[in-house]
Amino acid sequence: MFLLGCGSILLVEAGLRAIASPRRREILRLVWNQERSSGEIAAHFDISWPAISQNLRVLEDAGLVKTRRQGKSRLYRANRSRLGPLKGVLLKMWEGDLDRLAGLAEAEARRVR
Repeated sequence: MFLLGCGSILLVEAGLRAIASPRRREILRLVWNQERSSGEIAAHFDISWPAISQNLRVLEDAGLVKTRRQGKSRLYRANRSRLGPLKGVLLKMWEGDLDRLAGLAEAEARRVR
């Protein structure tokens, strides 16, 4: 079983909420291997600047992106170490779904025979 401490549970919960949005997942993909400015990130979307800013703030608050200032710009990069606990939880959830799916497929195969 995958066990987490209270603080870890809060971090995982914040992370799961942050990646629940397809737009925020796309932002994470954009900054996964490359540091990008908020303007570069915004150029990939057809939404307002305040909406991009809000999505970046959610990712930042969840600790999923690191931010640094360079002059007047803010640069963003994925915080891969913070995604580690999420990976364990998501894998555990996915494994459970796969186990249920395999059981249903086996039951259906037996029924058809």
